[in-house]
Parts: sequence; C-alpha cells; structure tokens
Amino acid sequence: MNTDISHGTFRERTRGVLLAAVQGLTLAVAVLPLGVAFLVLTLLSVAFVPLGIGLFTTPVVLTGVRALADVHRRLAEEWCGIRIPAVHRPLPAGTRPWTRTFRLLGDPQVRRDVLWLPVLFTAGFVTALLPAVLVLYPVEGLLLPAGLWRAYVPADGTPYWYAFVPVTGVTSALGAAGLAVVLLVVAYRYTPRALAAHFRLARKVLGGDAELTERVRVLTETRRDAVDTSAAELRRIERDLHDGAQARLVAMGMDLGTIEMLVEHDPAQAKQLLAQARKNSVEALEELRDLVRGIHPPVLAERGLGDAVRALALRLPLPAEVAVELPGRADAPVESAAYFAVSEVLTNAVKHSGADRIWADLHHTDGRLRITVTDNGRGGAAIGAGSGLAGVERRLGTFDGVLAVSSPVGGPTMVTMEIPCVLS
Repeated sequence: MNTDISHGTFRERTRGVLLAAVQGLTLAVAVLPLGVAFLVLTLLSVAFVPLGIGLFTTPVVLTGVRALADVHRRLAEEWCGIRIPAVHRPLPAGTRPWTRTFRLLGDPQVRRDVLWLPVLFTAGFVTALLPAVLVLYPVEGLLLPAGLWRAYVPADGTPYWYAFVPVTGVTSALGAAGLAVVLLVVAYRYTPRALAAHFRLARKVLGGDAELTERVRVLTETRRDAVDTSAAELRRIERDLHDGAQARLVAMGMDLGTIEMLVEHDPAQAKQLLAQARKNSVEALEELRDLVRGIHPPVLAERGLGDAVRALALRLPLPAEVAVELPGRADAPVESAAYFAVSEVLTNAVKHSGADRIWADLHHTDGRLRITVTDNGRGGAAIGAGSGLAGVERRLGTFDGVLAVSSPVGGPTMVTMEIPCVLS
C-alpha cells in the first residue's frame, strides 16, 4: 500500500516537473517576440501622439498590451495558483480619442502593464526558460557517455565543457553524467518552483499596489453599504415604534384618562376600558420584544450563534435541520451579521424556493466562519440588484465576508457564506 502511494507520488511529481518544463519553454518562446513587439509598438504610438496618429493607435496597442498581461495573469493562476490582481480604471463610453488616450496613459495599471514588457523579454525570459533548462541540460549530460561526446569533442582533443567538467573522452563523459544526475535531482525538486518564480516576478511588476487599490475600493463600498444599512435600520426601528408600540401606548394613556373620569360614575365601563388598556399593554410589550429581537436577539447574546440559528429554524414553516460545529464564539458584531444573513437566506428559501426541506450547517475552519444553507427547491436563485441575496452580500462584505450561490434550474440551491474571524 505504501509502495503504491510512493510510486503514485513519484509519477505525479515527475509529471509535474515535465509539465513545468514544457510550460516554461512555451512561455520563453512566446514572451521574447511578443514582449519586444508590444514594447516597440507602444513607444512608437506614444511618440506619434503629437502628430495625431498616436491618438488612434495608442488605445489599440495598449489594449493589446493589456490582453497580453491578462493572459499572463490567467496562466499564473491556472499553472501555479498565483493570483496577479489588476485594477484598470473604467473608460466612459463615447470618449474622444484624445481623452481616451490620455486616460489610458494616466491609468496606473496600464503603466504597470507597459513596464512589464521590458521585464518580460529580459528577466521574464530567463525565468521562463529556466525550468526547461533544468530538465533538458541533465539529459544532455546523461547522453554524453553514450557517444554524444564524440560529436562535441573535435579531432584535436579540445575539451567540451559540460558545466565545469571538461569532456575529452569516455571517462570524463562519465564524470559529466554523474554531474547530470545531481542536476537532475535538483531539477526534480526545483523545476516547478522555478516556473512559479517567473509568475512571482510578474506579480511583483504587474500587481504593484493593485491589491491595496482593490482593498481600498472594497472598504469604501462596504463602508458606504454599512452606513446605508444602519440608516435604513434606524428608519425601520423608528417606523415600527411609531406605528406599533408608541400608538398602543398612546391609546392606553387615553384609556387611562377616560377611566379616571368613569371610575366613580360608570364602574362597569371603567372595567371594560381597564381590560382594553391591559390588552394594549400586553401587545405593546410583545411588539417591543419583537423589536428588540430584531435589533439583537436575546438568544444570540445569551447562547451564541448556533442556538440562535436553531431557534430560527424552529420558527420556520418548513422542516429544517441545523448542524453546528463551533468550538467557541465569534465577536458580537460578527455573530450578529451572520445571524441576520442566515435569517435573510432562510426567509428567501421559504418565500421563493418552493422547497419542502432546508438544511443549515455552521462550522469554523482555517480562521473562517462558514455557513451553508441548502434547500431542495426549484433553484434559479442569483445575486443581483433587488435580490435579498445582494443585501446579504453587502452585510457580509462589511466584515470581509463572501457569499457564493449554487442554484441550477431545478435545484437544489446552496448558499455559502464565509466570514474571517477567530473564536474565543
């Protein structure tokens, strides 16, 4: 069993090494001419801007540069799992050539894409070719003792240097083969890392401060959403108080004033009004409790997120199963955001999915609170404007959380929410 696993691991590792060499060689063959061509075209287009020709050619050339950089970003993620961010400024539709050209030239991401071109066909070419060299050079050394040295060593005996080994005959060729074995071990271990080094270099130049820019943009949007959500929540609380508990308390005060006037002259009517006042007080108290529960449910504060979600599930008109694996509690704001997000998702499932059963799973792993809500309804759910899921996404975004929806037509629907947090 262990032998099979070892053989499988060796085959997978070898396949990965050979694949990295082929990928690196493909990049090296492509990046040299493309990098040089796009750099020359970019410089010529910018130089011709004062003549007017560059106003029309520069946007086209820079679009090509961006496409080349985007291909590099995609390959980095697909081949090595390295994400290279890009934040291009949007261009308004219908802009004039002059405006379009100078907005493109003023875009920091476009400048990074252009700066990558000379790096691409210099250091980028070397780092792309290195994986292929690490694999192919040892193969040459292994072939030298088989007679290849005869093709390399001239008749006058001038040595052929394989790395630092002078090859003049079979004996020295065997020494070169020994060095090739060492190099092959190095290639087996470091070839994939060499390919990754190429894309890390690309990320250093192409990415720049794009991650910081994207982070600022996301924080700006989530802050605005948080402010809008808080304002909407305050308006809701004010409306609920005005239309509900406040109206009942005013009515109860009026009834008590009437009772004061009737208590001596018409005790029977006074008793009826007392009963009505008591009923109003009970209803006002219940509405206040519901309002407080909507702000921060007592069960959430007292017993945590898991029991709060279980309490939500018990109030649903559909059968619901809740699985909870939380070894501790998150911060109160995170718990509150997760609770109301789950509440919104469950409400959507009941109202729109046509499901007859719902499952919810809560657990914490790798520093993230992960919540999955699944229903067996008709599917077709999507995140979009006007959707309740869009509001959930904004709520989670305030805490750097993410929302993912899988809802093929015909179902089932799976809504996954993740929030980075620590449990205490």
